[in-house]
Amino acid sequence: MKIRLVTLGKTRRAEVRALLEDYVGRIRHYAEIELTELRDSAAALRRFEPERGATIVLLDASGKEFSSQQFARWLGEQRDHGAHELVFLCGDADGFPEALRRRATAKLSLSTLTFSHELARVMLVEQLYRAFAILSGHPYPK
Repeated sequence: MKIRLVTLGKTRRAEVRALLEDYVGRIRHYAEIELTELRDSAAALRRFEPERGATIVLLDASGKEFSSQQFARWLGEQRDHGAHELVFLCGDADGFPEALRRRATAKLSLSTLTFSHELARVMLVEQLYRAFAILSGHPYPK
């Protein structure tokens, strides 16, 4: 299974980028992962092309909330049912354009709290890593 994290805007703060890259590296032990940073909404509209049949998950305040265990179970179900590509769309302060929002097959909320888009990216990859660790029985989630 391939995971793509598509973001609007670059992760500029060095300490946040370091965390992001650390978790992306950890996830690579479990799945192929690719991080695509798009400059803005216009670039997203021009360049966003998921694989046919990809599950597109939009990070959105109105999305479904999971516990870490529930998210791991959902991720495992995606993997076990043959999902070839999971695409997570993580916008900037203005979110993704409506044309891309409509293409999402699922919406995910990380919290009812509001976080900066850079921090939300780190939280997403940490939860992805945590989910894979849960699925593999690794002690990290404890």
